[in-house]
Amino acid sequence: MSTSEREQHFEREGSEGSRHSDAKTMPSEVTSRVGIFDRFATHASTFVSRAWFFVMCVLLVVIWAPSIVVLPDVDTWQLIINTATTIVTFLLVALLQNTQKRADDAVQHKLNAIAEGLSDLMGRLARDHPDLGDDRDELRQAVGLEERESAE
Repeated sequence: MSTSEREQHFEREGSEGSRHSDAKTMPSEVTSRVGIFDRFATHASTFVSRAWFFVMCVLLVVIWAPSIVVLPDVDTWQLIINTATTIVTFLLVALLQNTQKRADDAVQHKLNAIAEGLSDLMGRLARDHPDLGDDRDELRQAVGLEERESAE
């Protein structure tokens, strides 16, 4: 889409209520709705990232270590801690991966919005500074804005 076509597009959208002027619509079509699992993962991530959670884990090991006196079989004693730590690790990895993925996606959406705004500004200034047109094309190619626009 050329600069003049893009400007006409924004003028048409402006009369209909542009997505950029609507405070409720985010520029990268990010939904503000968060599902139950995502909320749970966020709370779990906050919970396990505290210092006292680490202290609880250390206390668990400190309590487990002398339990060898109560359990006559060393294999059973090791199986208890191995099973407990494996289950906790497995579940935490799944929850933390969900939280990290959503955080990465949010950062990417923000970067895309910044790049799109910068590209629009460069396009408007390109009339007075022709070298900005090439820089704008490089920016758009680097962040893939052309592919995103063609999908809209």
